Amino acid sequence: MSMQIVECTLARQRPRGNTNTTSPAGPAPPGAAGRVPRIARLMALALRFERLVRSGDVRDYAELARLGQVSRARITQIMSLLHLAPDLQEQILFLPRIQKGRDPIHLDQLQALTALLDWQEQRRRWNEMQGTAT
Repeated sequence: MSMQIVECTLARQRPRGNTNTTSPAGPAPPGAAGRVPRIARLMALALRFERLVRSGDVRDYAELARLGQVSRARITQIMSLLHLAPDLQEQILFLPRIQKGRDPIHLDQLQALTALLDWQEQRRRWNEMQGTAT
């Protein structure tokens, strides 16, 4: 029986939490203060997951769940964001950074929108959530 050797390079893990250090590329630009809203990160994740499945790098959502060590139900919740109108997806991706406090928009608030097939109705309800008129 022959033995195979696998070599890999492991990156040193960065400490958790905000260490207030600058990145190797230098300090962050002045407009980048705050943190990206969680819903924007989930939207980006859904888009990335969909690309992985379509390209064949990942077989299906169940495999994504196994790899991410989350439930299949959680993957389904995240992937449901893809049912939003494309312009709403874009608005979510470019939500302003959170300076302090809690995120104003949560995934559970958007689940009702993702269930709507009519993009016009989604947009109307999104505007209501945002407190803006159509």
